[in-house]
Amino acid sequence: MNEPYAGVRHVSDIARWMAYFRAMESRRPDALFRDPHAETLAGERGFQVASILSQKNKQEWAWVIRTYLFDSFISRLLQDGADLVLNLAAGLDARPYRMDLPSILQWVEVDFPEIISYKEKILTHETPRCRVERVALDLSDVEGRRALFSALDARATNIAVVSEGLLVYFTPLDVAALARDLARGSHFQNWIVDLSSTIQLIILQRTLGQLLSEADATFKFGPPEGADFFKPFGWDPMEVQGMLKTAAELKRAPEEFLSLLPDPHPVPPTFPWTGVCLLQKQR
Repeated sequence: MNEPYAGVRHVSDIARWMAYFRAMESRRPDALFRDPHAETLAGERGFQVASILSQKNKQEWAWVIRTYLFDSFISRLLQDGADLVLNLAAGLDARPYRMDLPSILQWVEVDFPEIISYKEKILTHETPRCRVERVALDLSDVEGRRALFSALDARATNIAVVSEGLLVYFTPLDVAALARDLARGSHFQNWIVDLSSTIQLIILQRTLGQLLSEADATFKFGPPEGADFFKPFGWDPMEVQGMLKTAAELKRAPEEFLSLLPDPHPVPPTFPWTGVCLLQKQR
């Protein structure tokens, strides 16, 4: 563990690890999506991290299904007229280069400066399918993000927000504050988020969380209310899709987890569950 590449030391390592999973999915003949840039974005470091965390790669199905569900919700919102996608903590996501997108669509990515710089270097000679803009910003900078949201609100009429793999690192108070900030904009219409139940959060903290602690990536958000958590802050859950349920439908679910199906409704905080939720701003 004293070697330079012995563990996950920075949030960029996590981004590269997620790119590794997208690269592995893209190699499959039955891939649920194909990301031709994932392997390059993951780089040597992404594959090193995957090797270090080899036991945790058994959960590859969950990261792949999460991406699949986000893709599905994004496509639906675009069909419904979204004219700007705001991708918070975009990491090494390459959706503007791999999805079928309108050329006039505005796609704005926000992340730490070092991730933005690395991504732009890797993709400098690639052509996105829509209008891409990247903003280097720490989302804990409240004034900075409010200024960004206000500027974007003036540029579009139907904004869809994407936050894949972000909220779990925020405290409930931080998530509530972000939700309020997003709801202030008159043109922010939908928000796609991923969630874990309270017991699933504890499981993550005890397993994967320990491995990511050096990257200052502590898992904090698994609200007992589930998607209803967002209601007091201006957002209503329109659709909730469980990852295990989706994986089973796509014949990607590990057999040892199938006993957890079907998903209970509502999902109690004591039930191990992860999912992706489509939120709509209250009118």
